[in-house]
Amino acid sequence: MFKKELRKKYKTIRNRLSTSEIEDKSIAIANQLLKVEVWNHLYFHLYLTIQEQKEIDTTHILNILFAKNKEIVVSKSDFNTGEMMHFLMTENTRFIKNNYGIPEPKDGIEVPVSKLEVVFVPLLAFDKKGNRVGYGKGFYDRFLKKTNALKIGLSFFEAEDLVKDSEKHDIRLDYCISPKKIYKF
Repeated sequence: MFKKELRKKYKTIRNRLSTSEIEDKSIAIANQLLKVEVWNHLYFHLYLTIQEQKEIDTTHILNILFAKNKEIVVSKSDFNTGEMMHFLMTENTRFIKNNYGIPEPKDGIEVPVSKLEVVFVPLLAFDKKGNRVGYGKGFYDRFLKKTNALKIGLSFFEAEDLVKDSEKHDIRLDYCISPKKIYKF
């Protein structure tokens, strides 16, 4: 399928998930993630859940990162430039929701992209080659081009065979975690 079709398909399927299904699948993804050998790294970039979009609840992953004493980095999007700024999450970090419902740090210590070692990537769909389909705004595409960090997608659903309109400049995932499986690319 093509990206546009996959976006429509997976937004529809995701919108049908109940609150308890989202919770169960989110916990299963966090448990799968514990099996991936990434815990020797220190700087982890984590996206915060847009509840209105019925995204994976990343709170469970956040709790794992805190328990493992990792440095957690969260982003703030600049819709004028299409770029993301990255901030260290601390106990004093205050969050506000932007116009798209994305929780973002109000202020904080900016972290250079070069420090990031693992990035958890939001997506709507992915294929068996590690190509991802996001929301289509390109924020993560621009961000991922600037880092050598491990890129780990998080998905409620299993891989599609192929995203037909993936392009050479698209950045592939290194892993994708679903409730049932760990994909390594």
